[in-house]
Amino acid sequence: MSGRRGLGRQFGWLWAAYAVSAYGTGLGFGAFPLIAVLVLHSGPTQVAALAAAGRAVGAVVAVPLGPWMEFRRKRPVMVAMDLARFTALISVPVAFALGWLGFAQLLVVSVIVAAADIAFKTASGAHLKALVPPADLLVANSRFESTTWTATVVGPPLGGAAIGLLGPVTTVLADAFSYLLSALGIRAIGGSEPHPARTGAPRLRAGDLLEGWRHILAHPTLRPLFLNSITVNGLIMASEPLLAVLLLDHLGFAPWQYGLVFAVPCIGGLVGSRLARRLVTRFGQRKVLLTVGALRACWSVGLAFVQPGVPGIVLIIVVQFGLVTCCGVFNPVLATYRLDHAAPDRVARTLSAWSVSSSTSIAAVTAVWGLLAAVTSTRTAIALAGVLLLATPLLLPLRGHAPRNAGEQAAGLA
Repeated sequence: MSGRRGLGRQFGWLWAAYAVSAYGTGLGFGAFPLIAVLVLHSGPTQVAALAAAGRAVGAVVAVPLGPWMEFRRKRPVMVAMDLARFTALISVPVAFALGWLGFAQLLVVSVIVAAADIAFKTASGAHLKALVPPADLLVANSRFESTTWTATVVGPPLGGAAIGLLGPVTTVLADAFSYLLSALGIRAIGGSEPHPARTGAPRLRAGDLLEGWRHILAHPTLRPLFLNSITVNGLIMASEPLLAVLLLDHLGFAPWQYGLVFAVPCIGGLVGSRLARRLVTRFGQRKVLLTVGALRACWSVGLAFVQPGVPGIVLIIVVQFGLVTCCGVFNPVLATYRLDHAAPDRVARTLSAWSVSSSTSIAAVTAVWGLLAAVTSTRTAIALAGVLLLATPLLLPLRGHAPRNAGEQAAGLA
């Protein structure tokens, strides 16, 4: 295998912009649940509602953004979304300093950030497909995935320490400025970005809103991958606010411990993302998606047995390490397959439909699990999510067509 593959200066700036915002997100990991629990003294139902409402309303707001941006230059959209996230997040430390911070503001900020996240990821994915040759897409996606996990290794422990030393909104401030730096990085990409040519009616039509879903649901392999992905993501993410309540409130974990138990396992995500292209080269996209997609469902049930102190820390680290290693392999392979099977004139709508569905499912399951925790217990709700995850491999495309271009993509990897 040859040395590191260069993808060009423009990709370098896109990657740098992604990295700085990823590190900001890592620093701000769990910031809103922490603020809700430690500052506003919210219970599990409110914390779950905060996560659910932001994603749900944000997803609804983002629905028309996919078709709207399909035939527009993507970089201005990405810059605008970065600036929207900066403006929303910076309002939290300002309100906290003035003594005005309340639960309603956290909800509004969550909605804005969620909608902007979906729009940014949609535009970024479409721009990546135009910026990078098809044979290099898995390389590019693996680098993004590696950056995500590296930022998650470094960010939460530093964020937890910063919260302990400087206060609960410190990491929100850092996260806000990371989006400002990301916008500057995207502006620095330079060169000309051609204006996408629109075919058909010049105005946004109702059918445009559904085109992404039609494409996904009509595809024999994308459809089961889509159903599996939104179900797995919903069940995993529904446990996150409940786990925050369990660890920070019921079991008395310190903020730095909370950050640590989620940061250390992310080394597995870095390892997985580095292995992804090698595994595809050896086994092919389909086998990797099926095998790792099934393995990533087997870990979360262990979180129901977490205990106080060192044994609890060790258990969470082991469980999360297995989970994120599998996700580190699965995510870039899925992202590459999805881009490879989206026509150039419907990339934004396909990615938007996928992101909107994922956010909506996460919001719905999180809301239900918040109510379930209130009726039963936090630990019981976490356990049920883990048990249901064990059945999700049944949603994978156990039969179907082999992915196109898998060999071509593997041949171009370095």
